[in-house]
Amino acid sequence: MLDANLKAQLKSYLERVTQPIEIVASLDDGAKSQEMLALLQDVISLTTLITLKTDGNDARRPSFSINRPGADISLRFAGIPMGHEFTSLVLALLQVGGHPSKASVEVIEQIRALKGEFSFETYFSLSCQNCPDVVQALNLMAVLNPNIRHVAIDGALFQAEVDERQIMAVPSVYLNGVNFGQGRMGLEEILAKLDTSGIEKAAEKISAKDAFDVLVVGGGPAGSSAAIYAARKGIRTGVAAERFGGQVLDTMSIENFISVQETEGPKLASALEAHVRQYDVDIMNLQRASSLVPAKNPGELHEIRFESGATLKSKTVILATGARWREMGVPGEQEYKAKGVCFCPHCDGPLFKGKRVAVIGGGNSGVEAAIDLAGIVSHVTLLEFDSKLRADAVLQRKLYSLPNVDVITSALTSEVKGDGQKVTGLAYKDRDSGEFKTLDLEGIFVQIGLLPNTDWLKGTVELTPRGEIIVDARGETSLPGVFAAGDVTTVPYKQIVIAVGEGAKASLSAFDHLIRTSAPA
Repeated sequence: MLDANLKAQLKSYLERVTQPIEIVASLDDGAKSQEMLALLQDVISLTTLITLKTDGNDARRPSFSINRPGADISLRFAGIPMGHEFTSLVLALLQVGGHPSKASVEVIEQIRALKGEFSFETYFSLSCQNCPDVVQALNLMAVLNPNIRHVAIDGALFQAEVDERQIMAVPSVYLNGVNFGQGRMGLEEILAKLDTSGIEKAAEKISAKDAFDVLVVGGGPAGSSAAIYAARKGIRTGVAAERFGGQVLDTMSIENFISVQETEGPKLASALEAHVRQYDVDIMNLQRASSLVPAKNPGELHEIRFESGATLKSKTVILATGARWREMGVPGEQEYKAKGVCFCPHCDGPLFKGKRVAVIGGGNSGVEAAIDLAGIVSHVTLLEFDSKLRADAVLQRKLYSLPNVDVITSALTSEVKGDGQKVTGLAYKDRDSGEFKTLDLEGIFVQIGLLPNTDWLKGTVELTPRGEIIVDARGETSLPGVFAAGDVTTVPYKQIVIAVGEGAKASLSAFDHLIRTSAPA
């Protein structure tokens, strides 16, 4: 099942296991059970500390549990954890086997202190780059707290469950049989939903912090770069981010970040955070900014307020809150989000195997999504508002070569149709004839660009009609001492490599402002 290279890597990891592990597999006569058995046999061949039993009686087959003899750990994989989930398997083995987690002492204690019974189920797809964060977080919680149980379920393998629960987006998490959440969630975010008192305590702790010289709002490429450049100047630097990594976390393949030939969004986000943590930077995660109160007079402090109730003050501020997927803004879109309306073809595409879907948008993202989906679903219809596609010629040639793809241009999407539970179709207007038409389908993937995250800044800094922060060549905004960088600004070409450069520039400009107006702390 595992090639020689992967076996060698896994063997080196398993050398860190210090306590015995027992794997119990529940199998049937199917081909997937044989694949799972081959994987598990490869695993036990690499260390004497792991034993395998094949007499499991779990209803989900194939599946396997990972436990420590004498311990009360309920952790299970229903499906074959390869692809993006192979790392989840490795971490589960290490943590059950006694290798310590990298989570902070405070977080570990918070997990152990949770009271009650928590039975989690996570539906994932092997091509989803957002799913491992959720699976790994809940697996760790199951290892640390005997009141927490977790099973990670491959939605493509257990299609009947997916259909019954009408799951159309991954990761989808259920707690005690009730929907708990969808989309990427880190360990701290899951804990915040379970332990609401922790949010208030964190907000109080943040509000008590001394003022910063530079406060970066946002933890994507621009924010990371800004933080590193500020910290290297030896000044007091803080980063407050809704989620460290930002939009990069939702990016599948990155092949144009100079000096890195190929990587994936989550890997790059992890590398950015690791780089920032090498410096004396105060990182405050899960903090969504709600308002900016600018300094009234020169020499006074700017204040950032957050939805958690926390407040922070700083001599200078760098706004790097990035952008989010642009929505269609049509009736039915909000109602059927994650019920057929999706934004990540890599994550959610496998859930639509053999079904009919539409892709909205004829740029590179839309055409790439249509090409990817065509290999999974029965039929793809791509709709573009303009009279022609805007994607690169090489992508268009590939798209038009596919037999199960239709392209409709001059199409204005007007409504998402559904039966109250899931998407059943899409209505659009033919802009040439004015006629309204309907497509019968099960899924809609929206790929129409990005929207800057600046709703919280209206009325403070100067914005364009599109909501972008207006900056000059130095990254300065309309407010003295407030700078901005990355996709949230008017800088053209929303690219990771550009955002990194803009973050550095804004940070250098902020430092220049500090030394001209006041001595750094």
